[in-house]
Amino acid sequence: MENELSLKVEKTGHVAWLILNRPKQRNTMTIDFFQEMQRLFRAFDEDADVRVVVIRAEGKSFTAGLDLVAAQSLLGDGSAVYREELRRKIMDLQASITAIENCRKPVIAAIHGHCIGGGVDLTSACDIRLASKDAVFSIRETRIGIIADIGTLQRVPFIIGQGWFRELALTGRDWTAEESLKMGYITRLCENPQALFEEARTLAEEIAGLPPLAIQGIKEVANYSRDHGIQRGLEYVAQRNAALVPNDDMIEAVAAFLEKRAPEFRGR
Repeated sequence: MENELSLKVEKTGHVAWLILNRPKQRNTMTIDFFQEMQRLFRAFDEDADVRVVVIRAEGKSFTAGLDLVAAQSLLGDGSAVYREELRRKIMDLQASITAIENCRKPVIAAIHGHCIGGGVDLTSACDIRLASKDAVFSIRETRIGIIADIGTLQRVPFIIGQGWFRELALTGRDWTAEESLKMGYITRLCENPQALFEEARTLAEEIAGLPPLAIQGIKEVANYSRDHGIQRGLEYVAQRNAALVPNDDMIEAVAAFLEKRAPEFRGR
């Protein structure tokens, strides 16, 4: 799977690496980029061999956000027809980011350099975020007169809390990787991009080595509970486990423990 313009995919074992691949343009996001994101995450979701996805980038930046040419294509004449078209276009961009969240496989973001605007939208939809010390973040839309509209305002408060979120959204200021670790936006801070990618690989392989059905179920239940509340989340996990237990991976886990060997999980 590969898009020569903006994205490429590499697979190692059960880990798929989705690589932002416009380094000369600091991996700015085109309309094609968003369309391809939807296609790729549907493919990851359907591919039983993929258990974890890692998003990283080539070049000096993770992403500098929306491509200016793409931004101009969203502008129109201000008519009622244009405004309805714009609403639909925004919702389509939203769906491209939500595709990350809807993918049953855990998604890790490995962030270096600039992670601006749409980069925060993208990474906030991931399950785990890691960064190198050179990473810089910003909800930059604030500073150009736009309300961030493809996920940041909805997801980031659940990750870092309302206090930090409102300061960052209302100022649009840059914040550092160290601040990201302090507020909980990232969970691991690495010395440089090379160390970052290695840390992401190690973490992805650790998760990929666990029972796939359980891992996917955790993601589904966590997202459902966030969106619907504690009680409905409890009811949902009871239903999910009733459907899941028993399964072959559970039997394999017990057998491997008793036989003092590494388990081999197959996702069934």
